[in-house]
Amino acid sequence: MSAEFQALLRGPRAYDLARKALEVMEGHHVWPTVRNFELWVCYVSESTSPLALEIDRLLAAGEPITETLGEALAAQFMPDARINGGILEAGDALSKELHTVTRAIESAQKSSETYGQELATASERLSGDDAQLKAVVADLTTATQKVQADNRLLETQLADTRGELGRLRESLDQVRRDAMTDGLTNLTNRKAFDESLAAMCEDAEAAGETVTLAMLDIDHFKGFNDTWGHQIGDQVLRYVASVIGRLGVTPRLAARYGGEEFAVIFPSESGRIALGVLEEIRIEISSRSLKRRSTNEDLGAVTVSAGYAERLSGESASSLVERADAALYASKHAGRNRTTAAQPLAVVAAA
Repeated sequence: MSAEFQALLRGPRAYDLARKALEVMEGHHVWPTVRNFELWVCYVSESTSPLALEIDRLLAAGEPITETLGEALAAQFMPDARINGGILEAGDALSKELHTVTRAIESAQKSSETYGQELATASERLSGDDAQLKAVVADLTTATQKVQADNRLLETQLADTRGELGRLRESLDQVRRDAMTDGLTNLTNRKAFDESLAAMCEDAEAAGETVTLAMLDIDHFKGFNDTWGHQIGDQVLRYVASVIGRLGVTPRLAARYGGEEFAVIFPSESGRIALGVLEEIRIEISSRSLKRRSTNEDLGAVTVSAGYAERLSGESASSLVERADAALYASKHAGRNRTTAAQPLAVVAAA
């Protein structure tokens, strides 16, 4: 977004733009999600921008602006609207600092309680001496009571502060989760996948363990979209993602790699285990006949093709992706709706 646009959002016209954006979204049956709202505010505010011209072209062609298409438009024309890696890293650092501060507050609270207990004990020890000493004890007792009162006030303030820090940390965690999640399928997005795969490969290399990567793709998805429309296509993507996500739970990582392609990382799991899971995913997806929600019309079955590669010692994350992707396309070329194991590195290099 341009500096002029940023200034416009903070000016007198901001509310008019917001209302106009919502009206246009409603007119084109676009859901008012945060991403869509941001997209359409840009559209109504800068009518000659590349984004606005592309949306006009799509609307003129009768193309519905689905969530998938909206995400693609945002990625192409509004890259600076996404939370960048620097912000995420800053959020991580702040979260760690908040954890440290919380521990310091807890420690200070314990020290305060101990101090009060020590003063009370000293008062009890000195209470049986002569008059002068009793006067000292009385002063000490008064001081103790004051410190204890101050401590109680401090503890209340510290408890409030600790609660606020906890809420802030939860908010930061939620922001990071949102930034690392694909909006349509609720699976991990491509950025988080790339980061996680690199880290898991490093961990596997250090520990002398393995990691297996699987790539999956919905068969004939473009034809399905062309026949039934993008909204039904989104429904199919969510269905396939739900099956993959259920079988790719932690410590595995299921991600939407891009478009109709998905990925699952199997840390510390062999290709044999991955094959069993992929076959379970493939069979479950193909066994269900989908229906159109609005009309209950039979849409037929959907199938997926898959390929997997077990990481070799010293192999990079990019090489692992390349081999798993090659295995996926081997499944496609062999007739689809099947799972294929990757070729060894030497065979890939020779090809």
